[in-house]
Amino acid sequence: MPEKILDSFTVKRLDILDEKGNADEALMPSISNEDIRRFYEMMLLARTFDQRALNLQREGRIGTYASIFGQEASQIGSALALERTDWVFPSFRENGVYIALGHPPYKILQYWGGDERGLVTEKGLNIFPVCIPVATHVPHAAGAAMAVKYRGDEAAVVAYFGDGGTSEGDFHEGLNFAGTFRLPAVFICQNNQWAISVPRERQTAAGTIAQKAIAYGIEGIQVDGNDIFAVYKATRQALERAKKGKGPTLIECFTYRMSDHTTADDASRYRTKEEVDLWKSRDPLLRLKLFMEKKDLWTEEYQKEAEAKARSAVDEAEKKAESVERPDPRDMFNYTYGKLTQRQQQELKDF
Repeated sequence: MPEKILDSFTVKRLDILDEKGNADEALMPSISNEDIRRFYEMMLLARTFDQRALNLQREGRIGTYASIFGQEASQIGSALALERTDWVFPSFRENGVYIALGHPPYKILQYWGGDERGLVTEKGLNIFPVCIPVATHVPHAAGAAMAVKYRGDEAAVVAYFGDGGTSEGDFHEGLNFAGTFRLPAVFICQNNQWAISVPRERQTAAGTIAQKAIAYGIEGIQVDGNDIFAVYKATRQALERAKKGKGPTLIECFTYRMSDHTTADDASRYRTKEEVDLWKSRDPLLRLKLFMEKKDLWTEEYQKEAEAKARSAVDEAEKKAESVERPDPRDMFNYTYGKLTQRQQQELKDF
């Protein structure tokens, strides 16, 4: 008997908070006013940190840096849905995720300043190192999810990547493996519309990233990636499905990178000012602020206090990152060979 061919399908989409700060109360996740303030303050901290990191890079105090400007809701909303036992596989743009999970901000600056010790996670944080190669960590996440399943742990594995990552073979291999073995994994694609200078429509002929889940027999959903409530709710539901043995989920956070791809890029060469201005009106931080105003959760005084707190935290991170004792140059050769090669010994004489 021939297998059934899917000739039509519907892509699930979740929207809760619109650009004017209006929320669909029937779809709101179960959160308190304190949670809402935490969402806002964490996004504000992430944005403050991001701007400082950009400034430090321009001053030559850290290396190439990938901004999260415009993607705060996708990162903070998903990260705050996680539990301490869950495992995270980040790409190179998840600075907001690191901050939301409790990784010290100074260590993020330390890493982007060229010191790999910044990736040493705090005790109790299950975060794997930053993955610079595009999507190569997706199969690693699937393998970790297999381990979680074998061990019977009450946990899930989350992998972050961009829309460009879905054009890589690693993406397809990882999702196929996860779907086949019904692994406790959540794959979060931050579709920020641009893979460096290549627009999303040049990445795939598919109408959405979310529909790619169908090919692997897993759940797929697209959410407004600038709507922190939608991101949080979709991630929570995906994690619950994973931990109940119902298999993996692919979440497409439809968002926008308002800054350059990295500080080595000039986005003005391939996209228009009108496009960027349109997405600025969809700012995730602004829409949450508008919502909070309507709920009497935001005031000018509150804003000043939140900004001051964020600046203070980032000031402290900057100071601490630049006061850390410099690493031993020999560290760069650790775990490469059993002993230093003749060439490595020669190069170290210069230090």
